[in-house]
Amino acid sequence: MRLHRNLVFAVIDGLDQIFNEDFLAHKAVEKLLKRDKRWGSHDRGFIAETVYEMVRWKRLYMEIAEVKTTQSKASLWRMFAVWATLRGIHLPDWKQLEDTPTRRIKGRFETLSKIRKIKESIPDWLDDLGVEELGEKKWSKELAALNETAQVIIRVNTLKTTLTQLQEALLEENIETSTDSKYPNALVLTKRANVFGTQMFKEGHFELQDASSQTIAPFLEVKPGMRVVDACAGAGGKALHLAALMENKGQIIAMDIYQNKLYELKRRAKRNGAHNIETRWIENSKAIKKLHGKIDRLLIDAPCSGLGVLKRNPDAKWKLQSEFLATIQKTQADILERYAKMVAPQGKMVYATCSILPSENQKQIKRFLETDIGKTFELEAEDTLLPSKTGFDGFYRARLMRK
Repeated sequence: MRLHRNLVFAVIDGLDQIFNEDFLAHKAVEKLLKRDKRWGSHDRGFIAETVYEMVRWKRLYMEIAEVKTTQSKASLWRMFAVWATLRGIHLPDWKQLEDTPTRRIKGRFETLSKIRKIKESIPDWLDDLGVEELGEKKWSKELAALNETAQVIIRVNTLKTTLTQLQEALLEENIETSTDSKYPNALVLTKRANVFGTQMFKEGHFELQDASSQTIAPFLEVKPGMRVVDACAGAGGKALHLAALMENKGQIIAMDIYQNKLYELKRRAKRNGAHNIETRWIENSKAIKKLHGKIDRLLIDAPCSGLGVLKRNPDAKWKLQSEFLATIQKTQADILERYAKMVAPQGKMVYATCSILPSENQKQIKRFLETDIGKTFELEAEDTLLPSKTGFDGFYRARLMRK
């Protein structure tokens, strides 16, 4: 592979934004790809993939490059030299890459790869937490799986098309996909492509959604005609899935504390042809109290650490702080107690997170069942979708029925 100066400089700028200016990785990459209209798909692919790879393996590359900080461009260039050397890429005669110790890089890689927290590139405190909650063997397995590159997966919108029809339509645009019988509405891209530019996306025939995430809405056991609340709806990925499962019949109340996300949900719902979704901003507790005892199904896709989705959001492990975990667990407990009151007798609730930590999952449900409102529920089913077993994102889901 030949390195092109303008592409490599773009990578360095992107890393600087992510590590030093607090950009989210996907936002930084999105901005970079608009820099030069002359770049083709190969150029854009190089930038995106290299940035994500270097974010994913940040600690490993820093240790090998023997840099203590990412705050200088010189440090980022040294890390880039490590990335290129480990891939057998010939380094050009640029001043930023002068005196790169190729042999030393390879030797340090062999040595440092024997230490899990460096090999898997994870902060000390997060590695310790994973071992504490999951055990050494299980955590090592999950951590390795979470460092694999995420596949691009789409969910067919059955309000507008079928899996077979969508697969054939995408193939006409040279986008190849495969199916998985365990995920009836999922298509997995065989190689990365810009699916957002397709006519099928513009017409709402599909949405991007990981296969594990696609199991949450069906787990709620909704039926057409029900009154359903998606209490932490965000931009509406699962609400849109619920609308399809309910065949646009009944009512879905999509709620969130962030009004801007609900605006995005409205836009997506219109494109998807999902007409039974109503958005409600949780401005105060009244929005919840009005629905006490009136809901057939409740989905709580709770805010969480996001540790189950590190393969697609690798920058999260560098932005996450231990203090946040303690705070978010209190928030999860509070949401469970307050929102559960919306469920009618014989109604059901699903609590889900994109985390694999028991402290955010099983322990939250156990604690909830011991509260006054929790005692009116019984646990029907729960499981954790582990990345090492599914190959997809990590999720937890629990379904409870109100007595």
